Order: sequence, then C-alpha cells, then structure tokens
Amino acid sequence: MRRGRLWRRRSALFFTPRRRPGSSSEGRAVAAAYVYIMANRRNGAVYIGVTTELAKRAWEHRHGVMSGFTRKYRCHTLVWYEPHETLESARLREQRMKEWKRAWKLREIEGLNPDWADLADVIAHA
Repeated sequence: MRRGRLWRRRSALFFTPRRRPGSSSEGRAVAAAYVYIMANRRNGAVYIGVTTELAKRAWEHRHGVMSGFTRKYRCHTLVWYEPHETLESARLREQRMKEWKRAWKLREIEGLNPDWADLADVIAHA
C-alpha cells in the first residue's frame, strides 16, 4: 500500500511519498528537478533536457532507451547539470538555455566541468 499523497495537476497524476524521520534524505537538500546537458564529445553535439530523476535519465540516454536526438547523435555523456527546487523553474531554465547561443552553452559546461568528464557516474554513487 502506498503511503503518501496523490495529487493531480494538468491532467497528470503525481505521487508524493511520505518522508519518515531519520530517512537518508533528511538533513540534505533534495532537488525536485534538474536541468542537464548531454554531449557526444568535447565541443560536439549537445542536448539540453529536464528531469526529476537525473541518474535514471542519464542511464536512459547512455543506453539509447528512447529514440531521438541523443540516440541519433550519440550524446551519451552527462557533462552539466543544475538542481532546481521546482519542476516549473527547471523547465523555465531549460527553455531559456535552449534559446542561448552555442558559445554560451559551451561556456556554461566549461564552468562546471572543464574536462568534460562524465558526471553520471558521480551522481549515481552519491
């Protein structure tokens, strides 16, 4: 039996689990959503997306679970991400970043990850 709260927003059904005292997420900030950038190589093709489960989404891109841009251009490396408190703020940031010039996107990646290392392994073990 699920314990938590069910709520509906814009014809989608969401489930918010109830937090237990002493749970592992207590005492640390948990983001509700992430904006992320996947790339195929340094200064190569980049994809900007938003998700609520970053580790899972990075795995899906890496293994080509869904067809689309990241599968076609082999954007399998998570090179940048940014946590947000709400899904709405993450979507707004994603939309704004998609309008950016390419040089601005590359500068944003270089600021967080100058070596263009794959951050998916780091977040999967956090």
